[in-house]
Amino acid sequence: MRALRITLILFVILGGLFVLADRVAVGFAEDEAADRIRTTEGLAATPDVSIGGFPFLTQVVGGELDDVTIGIKNYEASTGGTDSAAGTIRIDDLNAEMHGVAFSGDYSSATASSATGTASITYAELLKAAKSEPVDVGFGIKTQVTGLSYGGDGKVKVAVAVTIPGAKSSRTLSVLSSVAVSGDTVKVHADSLPKLGVQLAEGKIRSITDFQQKIDELPGGIKLDKVEAAPGGVEISVKGSDVRLVG
Repeated sequence: MRALRITLILFVILGGLFVLADRVAVGFAEDEAADRIRTTEGLAATPDVSIGGFPFLTQVVGGELDDVTIGIKNYEASTGGTDSAAGTIRIDDLNAEMHGVAFSGDYSSATASSATGTASITYAELLKAAKSEPVDVGFGIKTQVTGLSYGGDGKVKVAVAVTIPGAKSSRTLSVLSSVAVSGDTVKVHADSLPKLGVQLAEGKIRSITDFQQKIDELPGGIKLDKVEAAPGGVEISVKGSDVRLVG
């Protein structure tokens, strides 16, 4: 009986040591992966990396991790264009869950078989894609998008300042717009057009109310999937396959 108790105690101790070693190893791996991702993606700050699944060490032996979660704050995504016209847009809280992450023996490369995630863009950032300068839409009427906000029910409210010749001041009209993803581009499309008091071609008015923002070169090659307006900005879903984390 005593021998059995000793065996059980040793088993518990060894099990505890294994768990401790496993957690130490996964912590080291998370820090190393975070540093490598920061370097690969050229990030200003080190991302948060969490490796799921237990035990970690047996996953290492198999050469594939079940799940890896990556969190990046304030990611500067490319907006495409030529070298002279290229720009960036700030994406807040980009979080991605990587599944089936295979890595090389020296950990110099890692690729996820699939990935899903979320991100958000503030209305202030999205406003940069709208017409920020006054535009003459005809008859001397000048219009300008001055603000974006949440319009409720998944809509974006677009504030348009309208200046009519002879008027002492401009007036602001609000337009509810739908937001959608098309390829690598977020598009904002007015559900109905503002009444400017004169007959203008729809295309003229939509050249102000409707706009789009390309979002390119997301980490690891993940792509835009869906977008929805929310109180704090537009919420984006992303996804990808054969997503490169490192190397």
